[in-house]
Amino acid sequence: MSGHSKWSTIKRKKAVVDAARGKIFTRVAKELTIAARSGGGDESANPRLRTAMATARAANMPMANVERAIKKGTGELEGVIIEEIVYEGYAPGGVALMMEVATDNRNRTVSELRHLLSKHGGNLANAGAVAWMFDTKGVIQIPAEGVDEDELMMTALEGGAEDMSNEGEYFEILTAPTDLNTVNEAVIEAGYTIEVAQLQHIPNNFTEVSAEDLPKVVTLMEILDDYDDMQKLSASVDFTDEMLAGLE
Repeated sequence: MSGHSKWSTIKRKKAVVDAARGKIFTRVAKELTIAARSGGGDESANPRLRTAMATARAANMPMANVERAIKKGTGELEGVIIEEIVYEGYAPGGVALMMEVATDNRNRTVSELRHLLSKHGGNLANAGAVAWMFDTKGVIQIPAEGVDEDELMMTALEGGAEDMSNEGEYFEILTAPTDLNTVNEAVIEAGYTIEVAQLQHIPNNFTEVSAEDLPKVVTLMEILDDYDDMQKLSASVDFTDEMLAGLE
């Protein structure tokens, strides 16, 4: 799990919050729209929408934006149809990539992803080529400041979580996919602030990366993560502290 968590830490350290806020809002808006389209606009009857709204609140997304995104999903406002697609691929050094996108034009998206990957030493793969290297888990991240680790862990485990780890600036809770909403709501009800609550692909096999390829992998992941249609990105890299120290 460390590789997954370290990637989250890399993004945090490199992020400029004000510049990234528009990007965050775009991603959350797409998730709200998709959730509302698939399960309706009533959050009490739509667990995915409840989770998306918790993420929106954590990002301080204006309520007007939230309501507009939901209405696009329910059809109350006109909007393009957004598809969820998972693409698989490779980064330099044979690192496996799982790329979850939300797009209104799959032909454009796959063409742009192929271009980005090939330009930076990677390539797209056929469906199923690398998916076996990942498990789908619910991931909940909570800012660590002012939080008692033992109390949070008790709340999470009692709510049905599988595990929790201390990643320094935040705590990360893992759940079975079907338990994400239940654990998320238990944590919120206990008064904790949720920063991330979503399903993610977590690597269960790691690819050894050479010192030469590691910077190339990180560069490609940063570029892919910044791609407009990208919602979630996972890679089969175990970003150890020693490896990260070599990038500084």
